Amino acid sequence: MTSVSFQTALQLIYPPRCILCGTQVESEFGLCGPCWRDTPFISGLSCHLCGIPLPGEEEGDKVTCDDCLRIARPWSEGRAAMLYHENGRKLVLALKHGDRHEIVRPATLWLAKAARPLLTPDTLIAPVPLHWTRMLRRRYNQSALLTNALARQLEVDHCPDFLQRNIRTLPLEGQGFDERFRTLSGTISVKPSRTDLAQGRTILLVDDVMTSGATMAAATMACYAAGAEDVRILVLARVAKHT
Repeated sequence: MTSVSFQTALQLIYPPRCILCGTQVESEFGLCGPCWRDTPFISGLSCHLCGIPLPGEEEGDKVTCDDCLRIARPWSEGRAAMLYHENGRKLVLALKHGDRHEIVRPATLWLAKAARPLLTPDTLIAPVPLHWTRMLRRRYNQSALLTNALARQLEVDHCPDFLQRNIRTLPLEGQGFDERFRTLSGTISVKPSRTDLAQGRTILLVDDVMTSGATMAAATMACYAAGAEDVRILVLARVAKHT
């Protein structure tokens, strides 16, 4: 049996299913029509620092959201693929805590679309790290899974262990903006064996979700301390305030 015939037979036995609701779909690792419609992908005008969608028409000028006007962001640009809301939240949590690694494949395509305006010829992609104790318990860093696939998709240099967490912090849930930044300040650094990769380069930091930006700020400052020329950020989902 040829590989094509085998794949056809396999699909007849195990037809492709929507990665969210399990409804039969036409291709592997996709969303069905209703789940796609209800997933809050970000398009159009967005904050040039954190990627959150903004009202108005995109006219080429850089615009900044209220949070990024209030909080000094150490990175130069940022994008997000979707909002951390409803289906966006479900996808992130399934990848992060549900061992749903198959979500990486479609998420890579969504991230790649958001990432392209951020790329430079010398870009190095790096994931936000987990502390080794969390890595031991979870067994994988979801951000590193995303960067591995994203670097291949974009054909960009990648270092999965570029950064390290020096301190295991308490969970940030329930902490305010200022408290989050104090908690995470100085907790991340570039690995001493990787500092040569930072020299004069643009670093694209990737994480699964961004809330206050405190983690990204700590990682960005670590990149600058190691000699990076510029730092930009990319997240699969951006937390937004809902009224």
